[in-house]
Amino acid sequence: MSKLDSMHAALIGQSVRRREDPRFLTGRGRYTDDVPMARLAHAAVLRSPYGHALIRSIDTSAALAMEGVIGVLTYADIAGKVGDIRPNWVIGDSIVPPHPPLASDRTRYVGEAVALVVANTRQQAADALEAIEVDYDVLPAVVDEEAALETGAPQLHANVPGNLIGTYKASGGDYAAAAAAAHKLVTVRLVNQRLIPSAIEPRAVRASYDALDERLTIHLPTQVPHMHRRWLAETLRWPEHRLRLVAPDIGGGFGSKMHLYAEEILVAFAARQFDRPVGWTETRSEAHMATTHGRAHVENVEAAVSRDGRVLGIKLRSVANMGAYLSNMATGIPTNNTVTFICGNYDIPAMDAEVRLVVTNTTPVDAYRGAGRPEASYIIERTMDAVAHELGMDPVELRRINLIRSHQFPYTPYGHPVLRWDSGNYEGCLESAVTAIDHAGWRKRQAELRTQGRYVGIAVTCYMEVVGMGNSRTLSARGFDRGGWESAQVRVHSDGKVTLFSGSMPQGHGHATTFAQIVGDALQLPMDHIDVVQGDTDRVPAGHGTFNSRSVAVGGSAAHTAARKVLDKAMKIAAAMLEAEPQTVDYAGGTFFVKDQPQRSVAFATVARTAYVANKLPAGMEAGLDETVFYEPRAMSAPHGAHAAVVEVDIETGEVQVLDYVAVDDVGVLINPMLCHGQMHGGIAQGIGQALYEGVDYDESGQLLTGTLLDYAVPKSDQLPRMRTSFQVTPSPTNPLGAKGIGEAGCVAAPTVIVGAVCDALSGFGITHIDMPLTPPKVWQAIRAGRSRAQARS
Repeated sequence: MSKLDSMHAALIGQSVRRREDPRFLTGRGRYTDDVPMARLAHAAVLRSPYGHALIRSIDTSAALAMEGVIGVLTYADIAGKVGDIRPNWVIGDSIVPPHPPLASDRTRYVGEAVALVVANTRQQAADALEAIEVDYDVLPAVVDEEAALETGAPQLHANVPGNLIGTYKASGGDYAAAAAAAHKLVTVRLVNQRLIPSAIEPRAVRASYDALDERLTIHLPTQVPHMHRRWLAETLRWPEHRLRLVAPDIGGGFGSKMHLYAEEILVAFAARQFDRPVGWTETRSEAHMATTHGRAHVENVEAAVSRDGRVLGIKLRSVANMGAYLSNMATGIPTNNTVTFICGNYDIPAMDAEVRLVVTNTTPVDAYRGAGRPEASYIIERTMDAVAHELGMDPVELRRINLIRSHQFPYTPYGHPVLRWDSGNYEGCLESAVTAIDHAGWRKRQAELRTQGRYVGIAVTCYMEVVGMGNSRTLSARGFDRGGWESAQVRVHSDGKVTLFSGSMPQGHGHATTFAQIVGDALQLPMDHIDVVQGDTDRVPAGHGTFNSRSVAVGGSAAHTAARKVLDKAMKIAAAMLEAEPQTVDYAGGTFFVKDQPQRSVAFATVARTAYVANKLPAGMEAGLDETVFYEPRAMSAPHGAHAAVVEVDIETGEVQVLDYVAVDDVGVLINPMLCHGQMHGGIAQGIGQALYEGVDYDESGQLLTGTLLDYAVPKSDQLPRMRTSFQVTPSPTNPLGAKGIGEAGCVAAPTVIVGAVCDALSGFGITHIDMPLTPPKVWQAIRAGRSRAQARS
């Protein structure tokens, strides 16, 4: 290890307070809807009130005659001028149905855009919607993914026979042999319900067109500014270099703000068409019906198990609901992102999976926090609980028997030719969680409390995921048409202060703090000398943005690598200034000095000024002190952990109370531990929301029954427990920071442990599984059914 490396830990690992928080906590954040624009016009979207209907005619004449109305767009106005919304992750031979930004002759889900009104005020635009007359011919709808595959089901697209987009198959090892050798075949049917992302800030867009410069400027709360610029340019048939995309502060994304939506295309088109800056901000009801949903899988699992508790193989037969159209990443979520991880933390030698991708008359489904890994964790962990029940074993002991051991890393799951889990200590996390929750103590108390009529349940589950997309070639081989690198430019100004321009993009994550720690650590400079710029395609020339927990592992590694390159150049300039050979110069705490002669020194700021004055540069060296890196990750990393929960169920009402929650996670090197705890708290809260409260309902005609926050229950703070989070650290060998990614871990683990604990509490009623969300009526009905079964047997 060099002396520089030995000095490397000054800022990394420190719980630095977020520099972003003062403006957020005092209401001074600037979001897209806050962006001021002169002559701003406002857009409103007319949406389909039917789940499935033919459009016989649209009459916009009355709306166009209304005061303040600037224009109305229907499909006839954009046909041939803008392209379809195109998915950019298409698995295998999946069929892509056409998806115009405005419905042409048919609507396929409630909320689909039919027309766009632009008016001087929001109220005028909203009023004009009611004056548009649409003649619909209502058609039969299908909202259930399994029903959509049945003979005679309503058909959505002419090019998608049987509503089947495609069938994904994957396997490893020999499942047939595992099943033949098994003592038991344990089967489980699981529904991973449809969810609404529910970001605090709804979607919004502002677009303006400068006819003199022929440039479009779009403000958009996007997780992926540069990719959004590319998609918009392609769809609008507009040169990408004349489109500036600015992402201001963003109030949460959770995956839903990384997709291309009709409103963004239409508002940008309208800004040019009507020669006015145009803005649109989603209402909460629109967020429920028109922003992509998440999850929506039905899973049938079979586990081949030996008499002593070894799981020999897993078979999955899954049906995934894509909604009415394919959103950007849709086909990759229930297939690659789920199937890859269905063996979880366990050394299971055989896997056989098949996923059918189905269109229905519902809102399109795409990535939502975790994007396939919560579903995979739910599959394997609920199966492990079922296996333990069938074999009469303790669920924790069953997990111990099957865990991947530390010496097996890098671990190759089910003999896969490419997949590798990079590093980990699964046993350590499990045992720490078991100890922290006091598993043995709660087992004793559980029996005591049961005699008092109190029903307490305990569960300990594991999870693993793989995060940090790219590598670009690997992603491309799996149909991911985006690339996987991340860019970083470190610019040292002539006064020695530094600006990092990063292609990554926060939505409340704390990047400005975290990335300043990474760059300040590499350059050994105070954090307040480091500014971080993100979210403006004119200032940051390239990038891929934030998703798949890639910000630190990929974006942070890009920043770290660029900073180290800057330091290498500065070292050579300092050597020239000190009239010494570069190899005799060292650096510490912002000062270059000659080894063994520390009095011969020069400050980093002086070197920076010299880089721009350029009078003492080594021969052949260019002026300036900037470095740009396009960091291409060679592999992804595999964070993991074990979570434990204790719940109490009121058997008279079905209400569930979480009494204790423990999380022990290994996400590699922690850049800012305080932010890591915060990420876990947020993710766990969303996971508990899925387990106990949240779920989207449609009626048979495709009407959305959970169209407001009165109908769709996001957990409130007093419904969440105190969370005890802690970390183990196994550095990842896949990137220079040793980081693994943490943003989605909490919601990957939480649903499984909460459902497991509730089912444990109710085991005396013969209950082994209840589908999420475990609402009081559903739990109460399960208890009643359990009592009825017991009475029937007696």
